[in-house]
Amino acid sequence: MQLGLYFDQTRCVGCNACSVACKDWNDIDAGPENWLTFGYREDGDYPDLCVSFIISTCFHCEKPVCADACPVDAIVKREADGIVVVDSEKCIGKDECGSKCLKACPYNAPQFGPGQNAGMRKCHLCLDRHLEGKKPVCVEACYARALDSGDMNDLRAKYGDITEAIGFEYSDRTRPSIIFKPKKQVR
Repeated sequence: MQLGLYFDQTRCVGCNACSVACKDWNDIDAGPENWLTFGYREDGDYPDLCVSFIISTCFHCEKPVCADACPVDAIVKREADGIVVVDSEKCIGKDECGSKCLKACPYNAPQFGPGQNAGMRKCHLCLDRHLEGKKPVCVEACYARALDSGDMNDLRAKYGDITEAIGFEYSDRTRPSIIFKPKKQVR
C-alpha cells in the first residue's frame, strides 16, 4: 500500500487552515519550520484572470531521494503504508550534514527548526492519526474540502490520475504520491 494525498486546486481558497492545523497538531513553534505551505500564482489578463494555490509538503514519494541522500539513514520509507518518516534523534543536523536531504528533495519538504544544527522534521501524514484510522489533520481542517488522503489506488479510483497542476512539477525521478484536480490555466 502507498498512502498519498489528493488536492483539488479548484476548491482551495488559500485560507491556510490546513497549515495552521498541522503546526498546532505537531507542536511546531511559530517561525520558519512549516510542514505544509502554499504557493500562489496569478495568470491571465483582465478580464480573464486566474488565481491558483498549490500545496507544498512531503509527498511521500515512491522513490524518496531524501532518504538516499541522508548520510546516517535517519529517513526511511515504511513498507506497510509508504509513509516516509524521519528519526529526528538520529539526524545529525542541518549544519553537520549540510542539509543533504533538503538539497535532494525537489519539493523542499525537509524542514529544520531555527536552532543551531537543528534536526530535520517533516510531514509524516499524521502517522499517529493514521494508526488510529483517522485522516491527517490537514485534511480534516480543510473547510473547502480541497484535500483528501488515503491509499493511492483508492484515490486514483475516486479522483483519477492527474499528476500535474498549476505551480507543480511532477518528478519522474521521485514519483510523488499526489493526485490533483487542477484549475484550467488562463491563456
